[in-house]
Amino acid sequence: MYSYDEVMTYCAEEDVSFIRLTFCDVNGVQKNISVMPDELKRVFEHGVSIDASAIDGFGTVLRSDLFLHPDPSTLMVLPWRPSNGRVVRMLCDIRYPDGTGFERDSRAILKKAVAAAADRGIHCFFGPEVEFYLFHIDENGEQTSEPFDRAGYMDIAPDDRGENIRREICLNLLQMGIKPESSHHEEGPGQNEIDFRFSDALNAADNALTLRTVVKTAAMHSGLCADFSPKPLDGFSGNGMHVNISIRSDDGADYSESFMAGILDHIREITCFLNPVEQSYKRLGGFKAPKYVTWSPENRSQLIRIPAAKGEYRRIELRSPDPAANVYIAFAAIIYAGLDGIERGLTSPPPVNVDLYNADDTLASKLTRLPESLAEAKRIALESRFVRSVLPDELII
Repeated sequence: MYSYDEVMTYCAEEDVSFIRLTFCDVNGVQKNISVMPDELKRVFEHGVSIDASAIDGFGTVLRSDLFLHPDPSTLMVLPWRPSNGRVVRMLCDIRYPDGTGFERDSRAILKKAVAAAADRGIHCFFGPEVEFYLFHIDENGEQTSEPFDRAGYMDIAPDDRGENIRREICLNLLQMGIKPESSHHEEGPGQNEIDFRFSDALNAADNALTLRTVVKTAAMHSGLCADFSPKPLDGFSGNGMHVNISIRSDDGADYSESFMAGILDHIREITCFLNPVEQSYKRLGGFKAPKYVTWSPENRSQLIRIPAAKGEYRRIELRSPDPAANVYIAFAAIIYAGLDGIERGLTSPPPVNVDLYNADDTLASKLTRLPESLAEAKRIALESRFVRSVLPDELII
C-alpha cells in the first residue's frame, strides 16, 4: 500500500523503466498504457488522456476524452519482466477532463458500493475461486481445443501436467503481494483453480483482475493458452468464479442471513452482471453449476452453499458467477443485493437439502430458476427497479 511519495521514491531507486497504468472496460477486459518514469509527476498531477470511443462501453466520439489517474496504493512490480529496467503497474481511476468521475468506471462503482455498506456499518469480505482451462496452441500460436492434460479433480503429477504452471502463478502472485490460498487441478481436462484468501471487496476484485494477467502470462511462457470463458469444452465442467462472502458489522450483530436473503431475492435481477455472455448459460445447470434460486449447507447443487467452516472462515458461497464477469460490477451488485436484504430485514427461505441435479420434476417445478439465456437475464435487469437504483443506467443495455 504505497503513497504518492513512496511511489516516486521506489521508481527512482529500484530501476523502474516503465509504469503501466491499468484499467478495465465495462466487460472487465483489462487495458493499459505505459509511461516512462520522467512522466510520472505529470501523470499524478494531471492524469493521462485516453480515447473513450475506442473502449467497449465507454461512449462515442462526441465526448471521447477521459483521463487515467493512478492509485498509488496499487503499485505492483511485474515479476516476469526483467529485473533491470523494471516494469510496475498501477490501477487507475477514470475521470472526465473537469475531474468528475466517469460513470462507467467499474472500479469506482465498486468503491461506491463499499462506501454505501460502510455507511450502514457493514463491511464485506470476498474470496473468489477462479477456474480456467489450459489448452495447447497451434503452429500459428492460436488456441486449439486440445486440453493440456486429461487429469481430473485434485489429481497429481504426472497426470496433472499443470502443477508447475500453477506453481509459477502462485510464486508470481506472492512477489506481487497477493496471497493465494490454494491451487489445484479441477474436474475438467486441463482445468485448474486458484483460490484467494478473503480480503476486503476492492482488494479482492483487484486481485482477481490481476490473476488473469498472471495466469495468461504463465501459460504463454509454457507455450500454452489459458481460457477463462464459462464453457470452453462441451460435455465437461465450465469455468466458475465462486464468490465466498463474509460480513462484519460495527454493532457486532450477525446480519449474514439477511445478507444472503437479499442475494437470493435479487439474484435473477443481477444475473446478467454475474454471467454476462451467452456461453455463461451453457454452464449453468450442470457439472455443479446452479440452476435454481436455492441454498443449503454444504450442498454443491445449490446457488448458495454454506461451507462447513468455523470462525473467521464461516461464509456464504455464491456459485453462479463465472470469470467472464466484470469482477468489480459483479461484487458491487452482490453488495447492494445483500445490503437491501439487511435493510428490509429479509429472512432466507428454508434450505433445499436435496441433489437438484437428480431432483424429480415435481420438486423442480416449484423452484425459481435462474435466467436461462443472456437475453432473459438482460430483460430482467432492464425491468428491475432495484438494479436501476444501485447501478448506472449506462451499464443496463
